[in-house]
Amino acid sequence: MQRSCRFAAAHHQFIVHLCHGAQLTLYRPLMTDTALMPIPGQIDPVPVARDITPREDGRVDLIGLPKLRIAELFAQAGLDPKQAKLRAKQVFHWLYHRGVTSFDAMTDIAKTMRPWLSERFVIGRPDVVEAQHSTDGTRKWLLRTADGHDFEMVFIPDADRGTLCVSSQVGCTLNCRFCHTGTMRLVRNLTPGEIVGQVMLARDALGEWPKGRMDFAEAEGADADEEETAEYTADGRLLTNIVMMGMGEPLYNFDNVRDALKLVMDGDGLALSKRRITLSTSGVVPMMERCGEEIGVNLAVSLHAVNKEIRDEIVPLNRKYGIEQLLEACAAYPRASNARRITFEYVMLKDRNDSDADARELVRLIKHYKLPAKVNLIPFNPWPGAPYECSTPERVRRFSEIVFEGGISAPVRTPRGRDIDAACGQLKTAAEKKTRAELDRLAEEKQAALG
Repeated sequence: MQRSCRFAAAHHQFIVHLCHGAQLTLYRPLMTDTALMPIPGQIDPVPVARDITPREDGRVDLIGLPKLRIAELFAQAGLDPKQAKLRAKQVFHWLYHRGVTSFDAMTDIAKTMRPWLSERFVIGRPDVVEAQHSTDGTRKWLLRTADGHDFEMVFIPDADRGTLCVSSQVGCTLNCRFCHTGTMRLVRNLTPGEIVGQVMLARDALGEWPKGRMDFAEAEGADADEEETAEYTADGRLLTNIVMMGMGEPLYNFDNVRDALKLVMDGDGLALSKRRITLSTSGVVPMMERCGEEIGVNLAVSLHAVNKEIRDEIVPLNRKYGIEQLLEACAAYPRASNARRITFEYVMLKDRNDSDADARELVRLIKHYKLPAKVNLIPFNPWPGAPYECSTPERVRRFSEIVFEGGISAPVRTPRGRDIDAACGQLKTAAEKKTRAELDRLAEEKQAALG
């Protein structure tokens, strides 16, 4: 898959290449009362953390918080420790197993308790500014944070799975040349709540919240420590897989991505297996081992070239962490195996990285480092002024054949959602159909409709 955190700047819109080679139109984030995130440098742009703008009403958003933290907040707000632990367990279950957005919907919590919760806490979701549906089933959402910054997520259905592409940052600092990077800077990291909130919004839209048990006792003597077994099964559901391939470099927002994915994988949370979650990186080598140890999900790497000269050009991060370092980190990735192969993403650029020699070198590198791997070949989606062209279908096919002949799976990804975001030229037209004022009006109308 093409790395999704690469943007195109054309006046007031940006184009992002997302899952399966699809392109997304992103709108310039509102500059409210938050400053742009300072960037130390272009090659190793580690973001500097800053606080998120507090809610004006002073309430605390519970989405993105683990159960223990919710219990701590309840105790700080005045509940005794035992009651705080029980209420946290109840609320946590309603949030992540039932997907409710109001404390009034929590029917096993006393009616007198619900206003107490509502006065102090809120159940947040990113605001949906715009939702689009493609004729091939792809869905795209333009989302807005509570402090006024825009980002996107995409759902791509296939015959045997449904994949949600999730963003980790507002903006991106990685200047990969094939992705039409413009002037957009990293605004801020998304919080754990804003990351996991994307999964929850998708479940809202797809109408498939699991029906977990609700057998918590209200009696004073109830055992709040009793564990409940709950699981989200992918069978028969539309949303089966998650890929951290939306806006941003996930490993530059490691803590928040980790905390969000822990909620997604928690059996008492969203309960999606780690085997169904993939994190994609451009090669932030120092964080890759931590990713395997602390998150443990599948790894995808934006490789795109097999030698230093070309990868330095295409993926500038290579000047900081070279191919050899990157592949050594892949070889050391915890729990990588033939059953859980590392995915290498490889965008096909005419006369730059698509020769027979490049294909053979790719096979050699994978075998040299003894990597359990597969390769996703992505036809390049051109954009106005792009320095590259897409390899011909014949060249892509031959490249794939050589890698397959080397014993490594190398399927060619088919672009999805062309009618809403993929075609060159059409993207700019589609973006200009809605001005910022129109997008603001759509958001206001949606908020009014929700009451």
